[in-house]
Amino acid sequence: MPRNKTMLERATQRSNVWKFAEFFAGIGLVRFGLERADQRWMCAFANDLDEVKRQIYVGHYRCDPHAVDPSDVHVLPAANIPDVHLATASFPCTDLSVAGGRAGIRSGESSAFWGFHRVLDEMNPRRRPALVLLENVVGFLTSHHGKDFKDAMQAMNRIGYKVDPFIMDARWFVPQSRPRLFVVCQSEKITSDEMSIPIEESRIRPAKLASFINAHARSIRWGIRNLPDPVVELRTLRSIITGLPIGHPDWWSHERVEYLYNQMFPRHQAWIDKHRNASRYHYATAFRRVRPQPDGSKRSMAELRTDGIAGCLRTPKGGSGRQILMRAGRGRVDARLLSAQECAALMGADGFRINATLNQALFGFGDAVCVDVITWIAKNYLGPVLEVAESGQCEYAGKNGRPAIQA
Repeated sequence: MPRNKTMLERATQRSNVWKFAEFFAGIGLVRFGLERADQRWMCAFANDLDEVKRQIYVGHYRCDPHAVDPSDVHVLPAANIPDVHLATASFPCTDLSVAGGRAGIRSGESSAFWGFHRVLDEMNPRRRPALVLLENVVGFLTSHHGKDFKDAMQAMNRIGYKVDPFIMDARWFVPQSRPRLFVVCQSEKITSDEMSIPIEESRIRPAKLASFINAHARSIRWGIRNLPDPVVELRTLRSIITGLPIGHPDWWSHERVEYLYNQMFPRHQAWIDKHRNASRYHYATAFRRVRPQPDGSKRSMAELRTDGIAGCLRTPKGGSGRQILMRAGRGRVDARLLSAQECAALMGADGFRINATLNQALFGFGDAVCVDVITWIAKNYLGPVLEVAESGQCEYAGKNGRPAIQA
């Protein structure tokens, strides 16, 4: 007797959509990237603990105020998650970075990975998503000398997923340095174009990552897919700058700019001095850092990045998290904070509707994922895998070639 089709199967056959659940959704840039990649992507569930981010999400997508589930992932019932093709999880990076003292994946905010894993584990195996996309800082790979990453990958193996990590940098698409580690987890029932191990290093799997994969060839179930190298877009800050006129209130006063200049290292002051009288404007960005001095004291320093690429956007927790735009030329030196619109452009989210204060917007974008990176992953990985599954060319497609995109 034929089994009853799941709700997801019926929806897929009826409208050819790929549904996804966005955990740690933030302001919704993963959704932005998926929807930009293909109109078949449809958000069926979103979750985030932070009220400000939920408000920004709702403001952009103009959805119901309760559309983003506010539950803590550690207690979120698995039964609340609808049938989806893909689950995404950009879980907190705090404890995997220097900012969190590298406490690791079992500590503090970054332990949210285990809350997400619990949700998947408690789902009926037939309902688990075909694909899972994890995202975090590159420090995830080396946290606790690789033990945290190994534990996480083996945990995904235990619930029926083979794993495929790679590193993407936002600077390949937009003028912002933002390397991030992604892991696509595929159901064991999916057969795709997998590479044999050992693998060779490449742009998206550099030496350190390739070495980790090769060193754990037997202890982790890999599903390494052959992916093209992203085409690098050589964009600079100039391409995203909002042309504010001299005298606009966002530009800092002369006294404040001079104070910032006096906080710089001599080599950074030299860059300012070199371009001050140039015929056109030159742009750089700056962060404030507390640095030790030769006499043993500590001092707040302003450190410039002058290669035309913005530093990695981060959440403005304390003054050091707010990135400063420097402009030198035409006999002037000007400074101001990057605007919310410029931060959106640096994340590939041009046209994002911002209904928040500057600090709230900086917080939202600083914790987000580059849209262009997600679009690239969707076009080159997620979509092609689902298309093969739906075509009936693998076990996951179900009987008679009909899509059965659930485990």
